[in-house]
Amino acid sequence: MNNYFRNHIRTMASYVPSEQPQPGLEIIKLNSNENPYPPSPVVLDLLKNINGEWLRRYPEPLGGEFRRAASKVLGVPHDWIIVGNGSDEVLNLVVRTCAEPGRKVVYPIPTYVLYVTLVQIQGAEIIEIPYGEDDRFPLEELITADGNVTFIASPNSPSGCIVPMKDLRKLASRLSGVLVIDEAYVDFAQENALALVKEYDNVIVVRTLSKGYSLAGLRLGFGVANPGLLDGLFKVKDSYNIDAIACALGAAAMTDQAYKNACVAKVKASRTKLAADLKQLGFQVGDSQTNFLFVQPPQENAQFLYQRLKERQILVRYFPHPGLDHKLRITVGTDQQNQVLVEALRQICS
Repeated sequence: MNNYFRNHIRTMASYVPSEQPQPGLEIIKLNSNENPYPPSPVVLDLLKNINGEWLRRYPEPLGGEFRRAASKVLGVPHDWIIVGNGSDEVLNLVVRTCAEPGRKVVYPIPTYVLYVTLVQIQGAEIIEIPYGEDDRFPLEELITADGNVTFIASPNSPSGCIVPMKDLRKLASRLSGVLVIDEAYVDFAQENALALVKEYDNVIVVRTLSKGYSLAGLRLGFGVANPGLLDGLFKVKDSYNIDAIACALGAAAMTDQAYKNACVAKVKASRTKLAADLKQLGFQVGDSQTNFLFVQPPQENAQFLYQRLKERQILVRYFPHPGLDHKLRITVGTDQQNQVLVEALRQICS
């Protein structure tokens, strides 16, 4: 076959998402960090009454309805918000806008594995800086690397830990490039970094409606940054990247903060209970400010447990990568789902 592809594409590995079972299968799905509860009733009611005119016409190019709703909730001007087809698109826009051969993209590892894929597509230089012992944030090393783009997932995946605000503030003040704070799991955390976008014009905070708002299937995320930083991203994004239905449903979800917060509270309570149950089975369980737990089985047989659980129609996430292959990432489900998981682990381990 002829070589149709750029060198960067030919040599890179594809990003591998978590397993998605066929619809209708009786699966307890705890591998993709989806919210176990349905979206807001306000969202579902709107979905039942979709206006056909929304489909006939092109949507608002900038997702204006969602920007206005998010602006009210977050307390930032609407023109400080860019809307994406999931937060992954916003991450991609930053890389496409700011990274190229000869420019550096820096991030601590382990972290969200999509970062490396996005950077490889652009052919930029990748600098990965390991977290220290006990998930110590490598602040000084990141400052020294001084990337044209620096990605920080906080809370981080797969560890579940959060980066202290004082470290993020110092990092923002010392970097000459763009600091991307990926807050996909922030709804389950004790603090957030949104204030930094008003303090530093090189900071963009990226969020999603996939986790806290139970809208992973909708594909809607957004970034918040100074309009001067967003200007470059708007030049790169597709003209109509957000469809009209996603924009309307996302706006409705943002307005129902009470429902979202109630679901988050249930997840956090279940997270505490699941962590305690797993510790009783001998698992090492790291502190988490997300809707998942990153755990080490007592016999470090993570791949074996992943396979045995899958045979029982329970999916968890196993990472076949050095440094991660002795652990499992387990999404917090409903209390009933969590108990099925714990009982299955008890039987397998014994």
